Amino acid sequence: MLPNTTSLSALQKEVDKAEPAVVMLSGRQFVAACAAAAVAIQLAGRVVLVPTWLVAAEVLLTILGLFVFGSFKFQIHKNALTYGMLLVIVSTFSQLPTSTWHTEIVQSGWGAWGHHHLLTFGGLDDLVHADTMLFILGLTLFVSVIAQTRLLEGITFFLLRRNGGIILPTIVSVTAIVAIASGVLGGVSMIGLTIRTFVIILMLAAAPLDSIRYAVMVCTAVTTICGVWTAYGEPPNLIMKANLYPHLGNAFFLYYGLPVALASFLAIAWQLKRRLGGPRIVLDELDVLDANAADVRFLQASRHGDTMTPVELIEGHASDLGEQADRVVERLRLGESLGIAMIRADVSEPTRRMLLAHYVSDELADSLDRHYVYAQEGLDELAFRAELAVDEVLAVTGKVRRRAQKIGAAALIPFFAMLILHAINNDVPLFLASFAGFIAALPGIAGITQMRQLALREARQEYAEYYFLFPLFLAITLLTSAGVFDLMQGLVVTGIAALGRAHVAFAQFLGSTFLSAILDNNIVADFASRGLHGLDNTLTQFFAMAQIAGYALGGCWTHIGCAQSVVAFAFIQRDLDVRFTPVQWIKEITPVVLQIMGLLAIIIYAEGFLLRWF
Repeated sequence: MLPNTTSLSALQKEVDKAEPAVVMLSGRQFVAACAAAAVAIQLAGRVVLVPTWLVAAEVLLTILGLFVFGSFKFQIHKNALTYGMLLVIVSTFSQLPTSTWHTEIVQSGWGAWGHHHLLTFGGLDDLVHADTMLFILGLTLFVSVIAQTRLLEGITFFLLRRNGGIILPTIVSVTAIVAIASGVLGGVSMIGLTIRTFVIILMLAAAPLDSIRYAVMVCTAVTTICGVWTAYGEPPNLIMKANLYPHLGNAFFLYYGLPVALASFLAIAWQLKRRLGGPRIVLDELDVLDANAADVRFLQASRHGDTMTPVELIEGHASDLGEQADRVVERLRLGESLGIAMIRADVSEPTRRMLLAHYVSDELADSLDRHYVYAQEGLDELAFRAELAVDEVLAVTGKVRRRAQKIGAAALIPFFAMLILHAINNDVPLFLASFAGFIAALPGIAGITQMRQLALREARQEYAEYYFLFPLFLAITLLTSAGVFDLMQGLVVTGIAALGRAHVAFAQFLGSTFLSAILDNNIVADFASRGLHGLDNTLTQFFAMAQIAGYALGGCWTHIGCAQSVVAFAFIQRDLDVRFTPVQWIKEITPVVLQIMGLLAIIIYAEGFLLRWF
């Protein structure tokens, strides 16, 4: 969907003539260069002593490279960058005879070292956060299956009817639901579904483009910051919990994370009130497809193995529509239904039926087109009769969907049971919880081939965003073995003596915020938390809270700060505004970020004050 002032075809011609916005550099050449550098370091290590700081510099260079080569015109795929640089980092680390790993190998031998670190689950967990990453994989699969039942769309339209079609209370209520769900099922798993749900109802209300775009960006803040009230809401929370166990438990996240989540939600709700206070949907005038959005999307997934909005349908068939695609999109943005928009844009009958078949199903295309033709001509009785066949199919679809929803809801029982078991006994792997939920939820859609394949495909695509983290986690583990984080721990202790606990916590909050904005909050959570070892339990928890608040806030400040930002930015560029830039993202999201930053600063200093007395 594009601004009203620019047509799709005209803009496309303009984009085609312009230089490409992004130039992808060769990942293979970069990895080959890294391999050559690794060999050179090995040869140099035979002649000179390799300093420890070089490993730290290489890790820092990798992290900064993710920002530089992920934000501007010349880019390198992040997987190529991190896996290539890992070759260099491992080569340098192998030349450090004073690391704890080298000492362990000298004392016990390669066999014992390899068995512990590579052939045991605990060893792999220490290396690359195996338990956390497997939990995320299972959670991604679990939520992807539940998402196919269109539960959030059903809740949204229920609230919309309860609110008489008024957009603001509906959006705020859904935001609250997503905030709670993000703390249980993970914000990354919720972001895509939340974005599409918000776009559907704002399109129906004919909201301005900038309001729709802002709602998409706010989805990032909701699923990132408001999900920190549990350890399971954000992958960085799990990383922080694993690094600082047993100091951080579920009680810690409720006590420290819940105020952060509530304050952030209030700020987000206030900003939504400022930007979305006006639009309203006249429910009595809703089209049959719009009024049954949950069933329609369930039908799309079961018949076509994909879900789409009307705008995505039109843009996907722009070549079939030609210049008419512009007019249809413009009418859709004014709140018209898909069928009426195509008729008023003079789309031919065969093309209309073809598009309706792609949008819903072949057997309903004729009935739907007749319904729209009669509605356009004011023949309400004939339009109602043509709609009956559609209502029957959607009613049957609704029964199947509600059955799948019940199975998905029941799957939460083994999921929570395993979480509780893990909380009681930390030796029980966390990932068993998410996989238990996935296995229990899968029967709800297992018999629907297209939908099952869609769920697995979406989960695979979502989890692929995490592949680049494995080399970074390993690199940070190498830094730990080399003793680099001992310096960070010393700086924290020195800072407490010079400035006091509250100021040091606030400095960690600001540092985590800005680093997460330009890097990735998973990485920041991993290396920042390692500097808190050796402190007493109270200080560890206080500083951990400050870091958590910082990396959650910083993660949504830029388009690359966290996985949710990546998803939202890509959606805006693909479906809302192809000319939207990272600078525009920062400009539009900064007011809410600064407001939340002020509230979180108050919480940090208030907690610091309480620590002086209790």
